[in-house]
Amino acid sequence: MNSTPRPPTVNNYLDTQQQFTDIINAKSTNFIGREFVFTEINNFLNRYNRGYFTIIGPPGSGKSAIIAKYAQKNSPKNYQVIYYNAELEEKNHAAEFLIYICCQIIAKFQNLSLPNLPDNATEGSWFLSLLLQQISENLQLHQPNQPNQPNQPNQKLIIAIDGLNCINRNLQPPGTNIFYLPRYLPQGVYFLLTRRPFLSSNSGLLIEAPVQSLNLADYPQENKQDIQNYIQTTLNSPPFLTGVGGDLKSWLNTHKITEKANNFQYISAIFTAIADGFYTQTQQIQTSFPPALETYYQQHLAKMLDWENQDLPLAVLQVLAEETQLISVTDIANLLDTDEFDVEEILEAWFEFLNVEIKSNVSVYSLYHDNFCQWLKGYLRSIQINRDPPLPPLLRGEINQSPLFGD
Repeated sequence: MNSTPRPPTVNNYLDTQQQFTDIINAKSTNFIGREFVFTEINNFLNRYNRGYFTIIGPPGSGKSAIIAKYAQKNSPKNYQVIYYNAELEEKNHAAEFLIYICCQIIAKFQNLSLPNLPDNATEGSWFLSLLLQQISENLQLHQPNQPNQPNQPNQKLIIAIDGLNCINRNLQPPGTNIFYLPRYLPQGVYFLLTRRPFLSSNSGLLIEAPVQSLNLADYPQENKQDIQNYIQTTLNSPPFLTGVGGDLKSWLNTHKITEKANNFQYISAIFTAIADGFYTQTQQIQTSFPPALETYYQQHLAKMLDWENQDLPLAVLQVLAEETQLISVTDIANLLDTDEFDVEEILEAWFEFLNVEIKSNVSVYSLYHDNFCQWLKGYLRSIQINRDPPLPPLLRGEINQSPLFGD
């Protein structure tokens, strides 16, 4: 994660395209449900002639799978969908994004004789906006009685970007849109985005076009039903019909999935670990975490402890991990005998990893998922046992984030 990004070149284009295709296929495997999300997306596309639609959800809530499935099932029908994954190593900066997206547009619309990629295409959004305008004008010109034309009037260009929370803003001038995403959009052009929860003041986007957000946390019953359907479908397929997999049904009956534990990432990791033979007894599921999930949680921790002095962030983590109820900034500060402003600054930086509610006009916080909380308790206890433990591999920069085990 600390490596210097490889300079973006057109030569990287085919490699990146194959990487994204592999991610789409992997994340679309065994995909179930989420129809309420697709319905809202389609309603937005029908309601507005351009715009930005954003799917928001905590880590592991299934955002990446949703956008991958959408790209898979909608292209190349009435919509031209271009997929980009900002979670992939070295793909989290604007120059790489602009090179890839512009190359994709030029390739998909060869019949329009679009201009070639200039050397300064990554200096802001000017060239991307130029291409989008030309595509838009072409979409408006074609008539329904021209069946041989690849672009019919109802066709739309949709640029789907997964993982906006992974973008490195330090590689862009302050005040610019993340990835230099266009402030204005021409007709027929849409952006479909996913990101973790964020403060509105920290969106990184200034847009003058129709916008809509769908927060997965606002659909607890739909999420719960989808994950239960996913569980039952998986349990009725190999290798879950015998052995540990067969016993898993009874285990799930005694460990109900609550709304807080309603997390696709966790369930998927458990099932994958069972299929790989990591668990030999169902009791182990309650006491140990699969290696992939350990790595995923280490990625959280690395981002949360990205502070020059880690003492106070570690203390705040300790409170959040041990606290069984939602807790306010004031209560955390009192417990730690520290300044409320310092605690609030830390929690704002951790917004994507927290549940936040308003009670009696006061914001109260907890960690986003019970199982991350349990893993964190174990990590913090290891620090108490050994005052100078070696850092987890990820904190030493030795593990790269994998989009195949994403949001």
